[in-house]
Amino acid sequence: MMRRIQIAAALAAAILTGCGVNHSEGPPPPDSARAAAFLDTLEERTFHYFWDLTNTQNGLTPDRAPSPSFSSIAAVGFALTAYPIGVERGYIPRAQAAQRTLTTLRFFWTAPQDSAVSGSTGYHGFFYHFLDMSTGQRFQNVELSTIDTSLLLAGILLCQSYYDGADTVETQIRALADSIYFRVDWNWAQARPPAVSMGWHPEGGFIPTDWIGYNEAMILYALALGSPTHGLDSTAWNRWVSGYQWGTFHGQSYVQFGPLFGHEYSHVWIDFRGIQDAYMRGQGVDYFENSRRATYAHRAYAIANPMAWTGYSSQIWGLTASDGPANATVVLNGRSRQFHTYWARGVSLFDSNDDGTLAPTAAGGAVAFAPEIAIPALLAMRETYGSHLFSTYGFRDAFNPTFTTTSVPVERGSVDPTLGWFDIDYLGIDQGPIIAMIENYRTGLIWRLIRGNAHIVRGLCRAGFSGGWLAGKCPP
Repeated sequence: MMRRIQIAAALAAAILTGCGVNHSEGPPPPDSARAAAFLDTLEERTFHYFWDLTNTQNGLTPDRAPSPSFSSIAAVGFALTAYPIGVERGYIPRAQAAQRTLTTLRFFWTAPQDSAVSGSTGYHGFFYHFLDMSTGQRFQNVELSTIDTSLLLAGILLCQSYYDGADTVETQIRALADSIYFRVDWNWAQARPPAVSMGWHPEGGFIPTDWIGYNEAMILYALALGSPTHGLDSTAWNRWVSGYQWGTFHGQSYVQFGPLFGHEYSHVWIDFRGIQDAYMRGQGVDYFENSRRATYAHRAYAIANPMAWTGYSSQIWGLTASDGPANATVVLNGRSRQFHTYWARGVSLFDSNDDGTLAPTAAGGAVAFAPEIAIPALLAMRETYGSHLFSTYGFRDAFNPTFTTTSVPVERGSVDPTLGWFDIDYLGIDQGPIIAMIENYRTGLIWRLIRGNAHIVRGLCRAGFSGGWLAGKCPP
């Protein structure tokens, strides 16, 4: 097991110094021993969401729990990412993690791939967004998802880099990772070249929307450009970038996107510190700095609290896609308030989706960018709301301190008439960034592994990235 507290303190200092964080913009980092103890607890509890709840027969991870749930393929990608963290932190033996990973990859390699409306798991190498937890087949009429397939692939390629042993299990993991990745037909998914479509339905064909403009899909294009079998060229990246909107929001200038998950997901795997594509070279920053600025802007928005929601402060903040209390308009303290259930909450220069619901994953996924504000936020959430919010698997998905009415039925969770609404569920796609980005902050584990993955490196090079750790790795 790692010497966790000592490593955390040393690497925190190195990361904060090396990434240009301006300490004058926020409070100093929290006390290292106290923060390290909290992060130990948070990582271990969050890990067990993936380890305890995943179906051991096929490797499928539930989208949510404890509510009955289908599997989310993106949650599987986060689970595959969490297993090496569990090994390095001593939660599970390496052999156990490797066997679980092999089971998962075997399932995805052998599951049926065809255009049938039911009974299949994917098509053209992509997979359906949600799968039945037992059969592994398409859940109801969900889409074949290009982004969720990408998040799954990111976890698979991480495992390819981590399990480097010569034994049969780890050798099979590496081979299956290539097989699954090489099969994905990115060219087929270019319904309107050179961009990649968001998805496809067997009933009606491609979704009429493409991945253009900044959001969580940077990882998708890195994977698509890096493919040795169906690789896209730089025109796809250029089309993606053509939709960027640069602007200044709450004192921070960055590429705008409202929900924080769009600033976090791709960074779970790819270390964007010090590497730049043509767009970021033109702005004089990198994508890591871009996400750091977005994090600070969200915190500044919570401090300003223009909609006067309860509980927002310098230490309680974070808007992203998450569960919510109800789809209802409620009069509270003489003011009409509109609330939502699951919603892509977020704020930027160009939009504002804010109903007073906060999600711990927004701050948790930002720990690597801005630990000096993200860790105190997580600590404050736990200490303020206790077991209402922090329980068996770490943070429950969301809470709303404004929603104190008990006269309106909520979709899930419970309402405390003083503290507000609290979700009952944990969500896999929100648990994943918490454990992964805390680990990247503390040890750089995932970033270090992916920096050595030839497929990801090739994709970044084809997108025009250079500098930093990519120096000398791209062909002339």
